Amino acid sequence: MATKVKTKKNGVPVKAPPQTYGDGHPLDVVQYLECKLILKPDRFDSMRGFWEFNDLVREAAGKIKKLTYIPLNLKGRRPNMREVRFLDTADFRLYNNAFILRRRTPYEDGFPVADPEIVFKYREADPKKAAQADVRPKIAGKYRIKFKAEALPLRDEIGGYRLLFSHNVQFPMSSVHVANRRSLQAIAEALPLLRGLIGTQEGEVELVNNTLVEEVLLDLGTLNFGKGVTADANIALWRSLADHKVMCGEFAYELKFANKDDIAVAQRERAEQLFITLQLIAQSWLALGTTKTGLVYRLNGNPPQNHE
Repeated sequence: MATKVKTKKNGVPVKAPPQTYGDGHPLDVVQYLECKLILKPDRFDSMRGFWEFNDLVREAAGKIKKLTYIPLNLKGRRPNMREVRFLDTADFRLYNNAFILRRRTPYEDGFPVADPEIVFKYREADPKKAAQADVRPKIAGKYRIKFKAEALPLRDEIGGYRLLFSHNVQFPMSSVHVANRRSLQAIAEALPLLRGLIGTQEGEVELVNNTLVEEVLLDLGTLNFGKGVTADANIALWRSLADHKVMCGEFAYELKFANKDDIAVAQRERAEQLFITLQLIAQSWLALGTTKTGLVYRLNGNPPQNHE
């Protein structure tokens, strides 16, 4: 919970200090702007889909003054591969309360090459509510907090955007020192924000819709918005690991800044202009009204409630 203290000095109200979490730690602030477009799966039956969309990015960037794009030569480049597992209760209690829990494992030449990473996030349209969610884990190891504003297209219309605020934490699975890492009790102990959702007699989390996701990630190039503000552009292709059926693609670029006032208005406007311009140029590629996570949760029908 966040706290806010108001005091008076000589009868005059003193400006309240920044809000904090229960232990006095300052609230996290948004330090990333990530722009994301969900792409239809039918364009990605080969590497040609990556090349063709990269041409559209170059075209859109060329229409915006003082924005430069340096595309990579994609021929011969090998994408990065990861296995992604979404974990939840049988009744999708985490997702229905705006939480996402997933495990990511990088692969190379068909074999895992690093410790699996746990990603836990709270995603909400209200930035204040998202900031007040203390996602810090209780683990024996390092973790990384990322608080992002995520720009998505409007649900049913090309040429605009809406914002979701994603407050997440990432840490290696080996930092959770328990025998059964799927135990809901162990998860609630490691992620205190979930304690109110987990009962004392519950068992284990389940693989959402019994689906393993294979992520194929390819960097496309670098966007330069001016004054040192740059972003790598990439496409993440999601396939069902069971049959390699393509679920969707996601084009994304992410700007990082020390705080929301540290990035100039001009750079933010260029990022937004590119996002809208690319929607207009690539209309036939876009899948509106969903996210990658949403697609996984809806694979077997009966869509859960969510905050996306």
